[in-house]
Amino acid sequence: MSINLTAALKIDESAEIAKIAERLREILRSHLHRRGLIVAISGGIDSAVCAALAVQAVGAERVFGLLMPERDSVSDSTLRGRMMVKQFGLAHEEFNIAPVLDALGCYRWRDDAIRAVFPAYGADWKNKIIIAGGQTGHFNYFKLVVQSPDGQIFEERLDSKNYLQIVAATNFKQRVRKTLEYFHADRLNYAVVGTPNRVEYDQGFFVKNGDGSADVKPIAHLYKTQVYALARYLKLPEEICNAQPTTDTYSMAQGQDEFYYALPYDKMDVALLAYNRGEPPAVLAKELAIGVDQAEFIYRDIEAKRKTTAMLHWSGIPIETVIGPNNKPPILD
Repeated sequence: MSINLTAALKIDESAEIAKIAERLREILRSHLHRRGLIVAISGGIDSAVCAALAVQAVGAERVFGLLMPERDSVSDSTLRGRMMVKQFGLAHEEFNIAPVLDALGCYRWRDDAIRAVFPAYGADWKNKIIIAGGQTGHFNYFKLVVQSPDGQIFEERLDSKNYLQIVAATNFKQRVRKTLEYFHADRLNYAVVGTPNRVEYDQGFFVKNGDGSADVKPIAHLYKTQVYALARYLKLPEEICNAQPTTDTYSMAQGQDEFYYALPYDKMDVALLAYNRGEPPAVLAKELAIGVDQAEFIYRDIEAKRKTTAMLHWSGIPIETVIGPNNKPPILD
């Protein structure tokens, strides 16, 4: 029997929205004991859908939006975020976090590591990190790409030390944003919404105690293509529904597949679905029109990312079991 994995990603949007809204209300009422929801709205598809789902669950009057650009944010993302708060009439705050990041040394630590690779790099240059090797079936490694003010682009393979320093510095961005989200959550007695989709959640594409931290994660069970389907069903602005996934972290334009995944998001959805269903690599190879060897590599890459990022999901581990606190999240039927 022929297997159509792409078709298997289709969902009943109306039923899914109703289910998520009811679960959100139940979690707020019975588990978190909070009055409403905080959503950081980046202008991307995931946060936009989470904001819309929050409104479906508790009403716009109990959703607070946060727009938190910084000096590397793409202007279009802020404009899309403003579209969302306007469409739903959300109470919100727009707060530029660049001065906070500057004070913490985010940009300085990053630029020092970049200059270790490209000594001529200056404040008027642009940068990004890209992943290489994976889409051709080879081992993943990272490259640093920089652009000079006159438009010239240079790239070099990154050593571990400077890669880690750049990533550590840029992780300040997600952690500062989360600090602001929890300030407003405490102020309003609201719960913080996490916005990772299923592939991000499964593959560890988030920052611990940054965008990975939340009280509830409404779309962590949904593949990216399903999130796009919900966005269109919910009639979100076309600019959001048509936006390509980006990290919006580096000053050069950067797709998520460039930085982290072995495949573009739509193919990554299919690959993870196939893996989760236990389909053999040959089935994935046929679906994506690739070689079986490459499909086997994609499966190994999924396994490797699960293994190496597992600790991102963990809370602090006590030395001994502590009797009393219930540290497990509620299991909902």
